[in-house]
Amino acid sequence: MTKRTGHPPAAGRLMAVLLSVGLVLCAGVPAHARSTGAVSPEIVDSTQRGGAAVALTFDDGPHPDHTPRLLDVLDGHGVRAVFCVMGDHALRHPELVREIVDRGHTLCNHTMSHADVSGWSPERIREELLATNAAIHAAAPDARVRYFRAPYGAWGRSPEVAAELGMRPLGWRVDVADWSTPGTDVLVDRLRAAITPTSVVLLHDGGGDRSQTVAAVDRLVPEMESAGWRFTRPAWGW
Repeated sequence: MTKRTGHPPAAGRLMAVLLSVGLVLCAGVPAHARSTGAVSPEIVDSTQRGGAAVALTFDDGPHPDHTPRLLDVLDGHGVRAVFCVMGDHALRHPELVREIVDRGHTLCNHTMSHADVSGWSPERIREELLATNAAIHAAAPDARVRYFRAPYGAWGRSPEVAAELGMRPLGWRVDVADWSTPGTDVLVDRLRAAITPTSVVLLHDGGGDRSQTVAAVDRLVPEMESAGWRFTRPAWGW
């Protein structure tokens, strides 16, 4: 699991990202990042549809090995998920951000480098989220970043800032600690036991060896679908 580390001032980080991707922040907030006024700051942990529905979400990517394998698994089962992307990783692997979008998945802002924003001012949070979105849009300019997830679930003032930027704060109801790599069988058992109707599930495609997570998803999805479950998107707030 990613350790908490110090980070340079957010304004400086935003400028560094904008320069590195060749963008100029002319109007404060890009048009695709402006709020429509319909996004709630309430942290969502349930699916858009009710009943036997579940939403899979994957944090800390994209990863050059595990994200492509996970995308192939999800494609093979016809499942769409949410990828909570770190800006630093988006800059390193822009082709994977494009592939996530091209395969029909949804993007989520997960800060530039897994920062704990719980003690930050709204202004600093805003700069961090804008920097992350700039990194994502350098790879996929037309992609919509629908959600924001605070690393560690340490929210602070970030839900209101994210909503102002048009992103719904995305929590989770199920966390099976896949980052601890307990084994594929253990992960499958934990997921079976923990998932309830309308759950948002937290998993990881980055931040370490995620081969067990990919294998667990490959085993669990067809099992759940055969039992009548459907995989869908978390609630958003149109």
